[in-house]
Amino acid sequence: MAQADLRSIPATIADERPGRLVVVVGLLRACRPKQWTKNVLLLFGLIFAMKLGDQALLARAVVGFAVFCAASSGVYLVNDVVDLETDRMHPKKRKRPIASCVIARSQACTLAAALFAGALGASLVLGPTSAAITVVYAALLLVYSFNLKHIVLVDVVVLAFGFLLRAAAGAVAVDVPISPWLYVCTLFAALFLGLAKRRHELVFLSDGAATHRRILAEYSVPFLDQLIVIVTSATLMAYSLYTFSAENLPADHSMMLTIPFVLYGIFRYLYLVHIKNGGGTPDESLLTDYPLLLAATLWLATATAILYVVPHG
Repeated sequence: MAQADLRSIPATIADERPGRLVVVVGLLRACRPKQWTKNVLLLFGLIFAMKLGDQALLARAVVGFAVFCAASSGVYLVNDVVDLETDRMHPKKRKRPIASCVIARSQACTLAAALFAGALGASLVLGPTSAAITVVYAALLLVYSFNLKHIVLVDVVVLAFGFLLRAAAGAVAVDVPISPWLYVCTLFAALFLGLAKRRHELVFLSDGAATHRRILAEYSVPFLDQLIVIVTSATLMAYSLYTFSAENLPADHSMMLTIPFVLYGIFRYLYLVHIKNGGGTPDESLLTDYPLLLAATLWLATATAILYVVPHG
């Protein structure tokens, strides 16, 4: 383990060098596999273009999913190396493998480089445009880790653009046109989640928020609540318009049947943010809050049934 990592923790802990299996598990945890759920967005292009039955395109979509899992994990590793000192003061983040010295910074950087190289190589299989989107995504999020996350509002917008690039990558991977409405909905939904995350950080960390993430000094709960109200309204309006305006959807407007699930999902997430003081990790909220998970499952199942099963005259 790197000496620079060991000097900052008690000697009794430093003497207990982690075994190889512990390091491997730590590296896997540092890749944040729970957050790979965000990359399911890459499959939406295939689903909503009604090409899910095309095995060749499905294989390309799965490759695109794997590419962004690798690229996003590389970004997480670099981000945790950059935030090492502040993470060690955070009540939850201090348990991360890098912050707790389960793995060394050099190990994290080596794995990150391998993941970036693997993501780029696999994206080239999908074509130069897919490779370009992958490079832009990784570069943008790396710049975010070093600089952009310290600029008020830009930090949230950059994270939202990360989701937008996922949606674009999914469409390009399978070479299908996607309604601009889907990009608009993705952008607004990502902004909603990003603002909710910032609000959770402010409430959870309280007076020490700026110590753990200095950009939080530029935010306040009332300000974020106003932004969340605006973005929530925009998200619901955009999705509603999408269900009956997108050219690639059924002409009978049956996709409007999915609106109640989106409405409930947003309301449930606001309940978790305001009443349960949640919202800090959207991926965990989706996987652990059963009403939210049920709403998401019913939305996807209903949308898929409308597109693939229900006849449209």
